Amino acid sequence: MATVTEKIEGEDVWIYHGQIYIPNTYAAGAVGSQFLISLRDKKKIMGTRCPTCNRVYVPARSVCKDCFGQLAEWVEVSDKGTLLTYTVCQQSNPVQPVEPPIVYGIVQLDGADNGIVHMLGEVDFEQLRIGMRVQAVFKEKREASILDIKYFKPLV
Repeated sequence: MATVTEKIEGEDVWIYHGQIYIPNTYAAGAVGSQFLISLRDKKKIMGTRCPTCNRVYVPARSVCKDCFGQLAEWVEVSDKGTLLTYTVCQQSNPVQPVEPPIVYGIVQLDGADNGIVHMLGEVDFEQLRIGMRVQAVFKEKREASILDIKYFKPLV
């Protein structure tokens, strides 16, 4: 039987020959968790407002990126917004949640001062344009994930 590990001489280092399974778990933290729970339980998109510069961040965050103020005030923003930019992904990738073609966009929701990156759905590629109005479509079965927003669809 082959040796699975070997020690490097004179060093406190071991080499493992093989694969180690390391499950990847993401902890959203207190603010991120509250944001995701609101999506799951209420189908509401919440942001945090800076008391100093009045910026509203979506997804919610705990510190203002401009003035480093602590963000403790929660505000509900609209599920409607404006498409700031987009790209179309044609290649399959194991981390993508759906099969190509996938349209990813940055959407600035009404009431927010920044954009949120997400997928677009129900899109006619001929009608796709920067500045178009979109609305969030929520999954029926939600699990406190950013993918509880299934996608943003164009408003007619």
